[in-house]
Amino acid sequence: MNSSSVRVSGKSELLDKKLGKGGEGDVYALAGRPDRAVKIYKAELRTSRESKVRAMVEGRLAESTGLVAFPFDVVTDPSGVFAGFSMRLVAGYRPLHELYSPKSRKIHFPKADYRFLVRVAQNVARAVATVHQAGCIIGDLNHSGVLVGQDATVALIDADSFQFSLKGHLYPCVVGTEDFTPPELHGISLSTVKRTQAHDNFGLAVAIFQLLVMGKHPYAGRFNGPDLSLGQSIAQNRFAFSVKRRDETRTTPPPGSVLLEDLPPSIANAFETAFGLNAVSRPDPAAWVGLLQGLEASLRKCSTAESHYFPGAAGSCLWCRLASQSGVEMFPLGLGSGSIPAVGPFDLDRIWAVIQEVRLPLPEEVLPTWSGNVGPPSAAVTEAQNSGSGQAALGALALVGAVIGFGLFPVAALLWVGLGVYGFTRFFSTSKLDTSPFVKAYKDADSRVRAASQAYLQRVGLKEMYVLRADMEELVARYRQVEGDLAQALVKLKSTREARQRTEFLDRFLIRRATIPGIGPAKTATLASFGIETAADITASSVRSVPGFGDALTGKMLAWRQSHEAKFRYNSSPDASDLHAENSVRSASATKQIDIQNRLRSGLAALQSVGARFASAKSLLDQPLMQALAERAMAQRDCTTLGIAIPTPAVVTIDIPKKTTVQPSRSSTQPSSSSSVGSTRSTASNRCPNCGASMVRRTARKGRNAGNQFWGCSKYPACKGTRS
Repeated sequence: MNSSSVRVSGKSELLDKKLGKGGEGDVYALAGRPDRAVKIYKAELRTSRESKVRAMVEGRLAESTGLVAFPFDVVTDPSGVFAGFSMRLVAGYRPLHELYSPKSRKIHFPKADYRFLVRVAQNVARAVATVHQAGCIIGDLNHSGVLVGQDATVALIDADSFQFSLKGHLYPCVVGTEDFTPPELHGISLSTVKRTQAHDNFGLAVAIFQLLVMGKHPYAGRFNGPDLSLGQSIAQNRFAFSVKRRDETRTTPPPGSVLLEDLPPSIANAFETAFGLNAVSRPDPAAWVGLLQGLEASLRKCSTAESHYFPGAAGSCLWCRLASQSGVEMFPLGLGSGSIPAVGPFDLDRIWAVIQEVRLPLPEEVLPTWSGNVGPPSAAVTEAQNSGSGQAALGALALVGAVIGFGLFPVAALLWVGLGVYGFTRFFSTSKLDTSPFVKAYKDADSRVRAASQAYLQRVGLKEMYVLRADMEELVARYRQVEGDLAQALVKLKSTREARQRTEFLDRFLIRRATIPGIGPAKTATLASFGIETAADITASSVRSVPGFGDALTGKMLAWRQSHEAKFRYNSSPDASDLHAENSVRSASATKQIDIQNRLRSGLAALQSVGARFASAKSLLDQPLMQALAERAMAQRDCTTLGIAIPTPAVVTIDIPKKTTVQPSRSSTQPSSSSSVGSTRSTASNRCPNCGASMVRRTARKGRNAGNQFWGCSKYPACKGTRS
């Protein structure tokens, strides 16, 4: 505007400082009105926006809730021509993406932990619910329109774009953000669409997902096929984190991601539904509030890092696990000397010696045996025996006939001689028995015994114990490696001081705030999902590894980084960043050591309970295995009856691939390279959501899921925790 004076509901007011600038206009504070702001549209948009703003003011939407910046009053220029509207001033709040993006969170929400994110997610759902209660549809629900305060409260802005009806007239939402637009609206002109709550429910689910999964977009993954843009992945319903539709989506999550398995089953199922194929079934705001309250109540505090609160479904601390894998700390503590976790006394050699002393029972010592009555031979055996007797009787009849015929009609001597030879051959020769059906029957039965035995060993937990021992060997090796890595890392700090300063400098430049040709909101979200948030994260290899980023876009990203890197100046004087870096390295090392110590102690306790656990295992009745054993015994009886050599039965073993790549002990005692682990590896994430104990695979025996496998608590029936 040419003048700083405006009229608000006919009263002259003065514009104060500019608070923001957007595609539709600018936002200003009002002089003397600390609770109000005004949005002044660009001149070319005022005519098209006027009727909707006046209708919203007339509908008194601003009085319905304090969570949404609805238009309060119509704002005109001094001559009375429509210019914009006044609204609630939302001060001190930050856009939602600055909370869920890890690097932005460290800057703008340094004290936020996972409890804070879960609480914000609840408040976002409550804010969306108030919009629906006011009779509006947000339509363009996105991370820029949701603001978050330091107290976890939430405010929605850009309310003038909401879909709204008054006196039978619909004022639509004509805009949308690609990465928050539901699949059914992709490729459609949004100006012609009547939005529904189901559309908002999709955008809400995206916002909640990004809060709970550290900024990863639910559709940003790696497709098993040609690269897809984020918009294409959404349009094709390729939810990258889906477990239920994994074969259908053919898409995997980005590396270092929080997975659905780390969240409570109720939350995981809600995301599967929200990003499934039925738009009407998406959870609504009220449903999300209830689910997130349950998640908040289930959060557990890490025993190692004070800032770590994690979902109980993850088993052990999710953030320690991700930090150990990627080196990225999602919720860092202030790194003064007193904040480094204390690594208590721990005798690794003694632990390793005790692990080696534990004797795991062999499969044959655990597998039940069968000693029932096999009964008479099968009908097939009787038929084979009768076939041989029939041939002898036929031969005898032919011999008698030849003798009688020769006596009565000697002129046909040649005929009777031939018949006699045939009868002699049939009577005195044994027909060759076809043994292949009986051998095959035995081998098939033996194969079923082996499969049932493997399933039994899985159910009773023996395979898990072998897996656990192999994991323990690997953990011992890793603990030794952590000790050596710390010394190397401290030495390396001195030689990498300039590189650290450069990284800290480049981390100030967020891609989301930049203007890079060809990099819009959807591509920015994809980059963030693959861990590229700032100029410091940009390298040729890291960008090219992101789906949809070829040489052209990679070149633009590198040029943007280089434009900022050229401004970097190295400071050779010691400063606080040096102590921070050293403490960061020591903290990461201590966190890894404490995590491994805890896992070794709990694993050793589980191994030491093996004797009592399997003492009575052989007495347990297992119907599938007993049936398979009985069928093999009957097949063996048939072979024996017919004098057929019995094939050697298969030996039931627990096959474990070699995993340990470094020596776990300085002493001469080494881990066995033949220790075995099955295809299912015991990890921290495979823990009971109720008690934290390890899980084993079981098969449902009744109910609508009969025959399906699931994870059940190893302490069953004392604990009945399950996971799908």
